[in-house]
Amino acid sequence: MNKYIKYGLAFIVISIIGIAIYLFAIKSDNHSEMEHQNEVYTCSMHPEIIRDKPGNCPICGMNLVKKVTENNAVEDNSLDNVIKPTDNFIVGNYQTTTAIDTTLSGKINLPGIVGYDPNSSVNIAARMSGRIERMYVNYKYQKVNKGQKLFDLYSPELLTEQQNFIYMANDVENPSIIDASRQKLLLYGMTQNQINALSNSKKVNPLITIYSPASGIIDGTETMDNTTKPVMQSASSNTEVLDVKEGNYIKKGEVIFKLLNTDKVWGIFNVFQGYNSLIKANQSIRITSELDKNEFIDAKINFVETQLNAADKTNRIRVYLNNNKLKLPVGLRLQGGVKTNPVNGIWIQKQSMVSIGNKKIVFLKMDNGFKASTIKTGIEIDDFIQIMEGISVKDTAKALLKPNNDEDNKKNKCTINTIYGNGGL
Repeated sequence: MNKYIKYGLAFIVISIIGIAIYLFAIKSDNHSEMEHQNEVYTCSMHPEIIRDKPGNCPICGMNLVKKVTENNAVEDNSLDNVIKPTDNFIVGNYQTTTAIDTTLSGKINLPGIVGYDPNSSVNIAARMSGRIERMYVNYKYQKVNKGQKLFDLYSPELLTEQQNFIYMANDVENPSIIDASRQKLLLYGMTQNQINALSNSKKVNPLITIYSPASGIIDGTETMDNTTKPVMQSASSNTEVLDVKEGNYIKKGEVIFKLLNTDKVWGIFNVFQGYNSLIKANQSIRITSELDKNEFIDAKINFVETQLNAADKTNRIRVYLNNNKLKLPVGLRLQGGVKTNPVNGIWIQKQSMVSIGNKKIVFLKMDNGFKASTIKTGIEIDDFIQIMEGISVKDTAKALLKPNNDEDNKKNKCTINTIYGNGGL
């Protein structure tokens, strides 16, 4: 009986060992098979091509590259990444660039225009009431010289003062009274020569000729906007008739028209939002005009406006120009260049950014392609744009860039790390 028990136990032990060996063999085969299944081959140019053995890409003919998935997971063979919208996700072989954290300095270009300086304009006003008998200037923006006739004025008030002067001139024992009467005629607008002729002829003249006190351009009496005017709006405005005409009655102190000085003009430049902090008064500016872009005018910024223009979202700066020698026509378009102080921040090359209207995006490099990401930008300096939000210096962005060279790096005072992408593989 003990003999049969021994044989039975031995059979059971042998059976258990055999079953264990069999199960281990099956598990090893399955593991090898799974490892073999995890080996897939794909094209570096066309990641949608997936094969389980080596070969060539049916699209471009390149050799398929072995790719083993991690965590025993089979590579996703779907075309989800390929059929995503092109403004959201793309695949392909593109040059890439990385953001840099550095300090840049450069030049800001400001568009501008030549405008009249209202502070140097002269108001031609009536010093006595009367009627305009004759006008010698009839159109706006008509050029006049100093001493040129402007208009003849008939004034009963002036006639009375002339009679008083002739009467006082007979009293040679009271020179102070004569001087006071003479001074009153001067204040009424008569010239010294006209008063001397009156003293010699003893004949009153109810007409007085008003002469131009300076050289300049005739303008009307409408209110002038100091920021956008006075500039000639169009060619038709050059021959616009003045509001004041012959036969009109004017009151004492009434402004007949303005005389705009062309020897002193403004250079008015627009500063876009974000650049305000970089522009300061007394800062140097180099100006060119559309007449000759090779001729430079070096000047200083005289005034920086703090009010934002709601129409074009810009601030304006003014530069006083001595136009006595420059002879710049009013309305001439200008271009101003201002060198900026060093600005620290995160920068990317402008070619790597895409503007889609109300948003600006970059395509960030992912494992299997490039994904669109919205960014918030700041100022632009040369070929770089400042990044406020959206990416960091660790991100790699798609860009159509040219390889950098030493001259570019020295010019921009920084180094951009240019990387040639391989479609995210």
